[in-house]
Amino acid sequence: MTVELFDNIINTSQDCVFWKDKERRFLGVNQAFLDFYGFESAEILLGKTDEDMGWHNDPEPYKQDELRVLSGESTYKVRGKCMVRGEERDIIASKRPLYEGDEIVGLVGSFVDITDVLRRHSKMEGLQVLYDIDSLRHIPYFDSLLDETGLDEVLDPLTGVICRAYALDFVHSLISKGTPFTFTIIDLDNFKFINDTFGHSSGDTVLKNVSGSLVDYLGDRGIVGRFGGDELLIVDLYNLSYSDKHRFFADMYDGTILRKSIALEGGSAVVTGTIGCASFPADADNYTDLFNLMDKTLYLGKSKGRNCFIIYVEEKHKDIEIKKLVKHNIYTDMVNLRKLFDEGNTLHEKLNSALSFLSDSMLIKNLVYVDKDDHMISASDESMNIDVSGISDLIKEDLYTLSSIDEIKDSCPLLFRALDKQHVEAVMITRVGNDIITEGYLICGVQRRFRIWQENECAIMYYLANLIFSQFHS
Repeated sequence: MTVELFDNIINTSQDCVFWKDKERRFLGVNQAFLDFYGFESAEILLGKTDEDMGWHNDPEPYKQDELRVLSGESTYKVRGKCMVRGEERDIIASKRPLYEGDEIVGLVGSFVDITDVLRRHSKMEGLQVLYDIDSLRHIPYFDSLLDETGLDEVLDPLTGVICRAYALDFVHSLISKGTPFTFTIIDLDNFKFINDTFGHSSGDTVLKNVSGSLVDYLGDRGIVGRFGGDELLIVDLYNLSYSDKHRFFADMYDGTILRKSIALEGGSAVVTGTIGCASFPADADNYTDLFNLMDKTLYLGKSKGRNCFIIYVEEKHKDIEIKKLVKHNIYTDMVNLRKLFDEGNTLHEKLNSALSFLSDSMLIKNLVYVDKDDHMISASDESMNIDVSGISDLIKEDLYTLSSIDEIKDSCPLLFRALDKQHVEAVMITRVGNDIITEGYLICGVQRRFRIWQENECAIMYYLANLIFSQFHS
């Protein structure tokens, strides 16, 4: 390489570059260095040290840093300060030894000015900031980005997680480099209800609370971003296999991240979320397909009662279309449920057929009918006989839902124990009868704490209760 070519290369760098001899005296600098200090040429500093130039209020730490480099160490993006035309500026510098054969003959270094970045960051004090510059440096994409972009531009101003633009750009960068990752979207369930009931400031509180919990849970295994509104993103660099993803999401629903109660002004709200995810490159090798798979699994989770996670599996999900999920309506569900119900001869068979439908469409695993004499017929186990006497004292309406069975532990202990034995955590109870007659009660449960029962699910169970009632009064 010619001297002229080297000069042309080094002087196009936006970083301030310098090189010194083994006595720490300047041998040369690039144009960015001269511009930073306002020098017309390098002559003013050649043969001088930092101490000679008076750039540091306390030069000793910088001297010791360079002595370590001259002994064979390398440093990377060490934060420091220097005086520039009477103003103290913040910089980050990297240095490494210069060798001639096996002998260290000097050092070469570079630095960038991050003063404006830090000043913009200081303006964010008082806001929720879940990532700082240092915590993002371990990810190469953000390491480069934050040399030129302020943290306030990178973070979502409300939640403190990575904003949509940079979260998605990070995903594109991983795909371009062929780096495997899992792409996840989280939609907070019934968020509009929280805003309408408690106010938008409470909705902001919920978003910030969940965002903070997600960042703490994920740690340095990736990033959390905000896609928009009540939708959050996770870019996970570690949990790639199905078993790892399943464990990761299952633990997320433990009552401290999702499925939890959050105190708000004027009360508290149960907060849950629906998750869809797909992995690169195992499920898709480009952004468009990957995003569509993630979106598809999210819609599938919503169609199955929300408050759950769906991991994309090609064999199960490749033929599912979002348009069909969106167009899926309650009338179609009722028609399909009626067909299955009519196939059975006994009530047990009819319940068993209905359960197969409910399990697939609403992720309901337990379905029991209790008659007015407290006799039980279970869809899954005809021989099951659990005492639930007292249920009529609890149910005073056609439809009764529980997001947690703990609510009836004292008022209806026999029913509580029966449900707890089946590991049921949330339940819907529908009265089978009309205005005058009560034939019994239909109980469906899920092993999903704090499930928020949706209107279409309540309608389906009410319809099933009417089908059962018609068996006695046809």
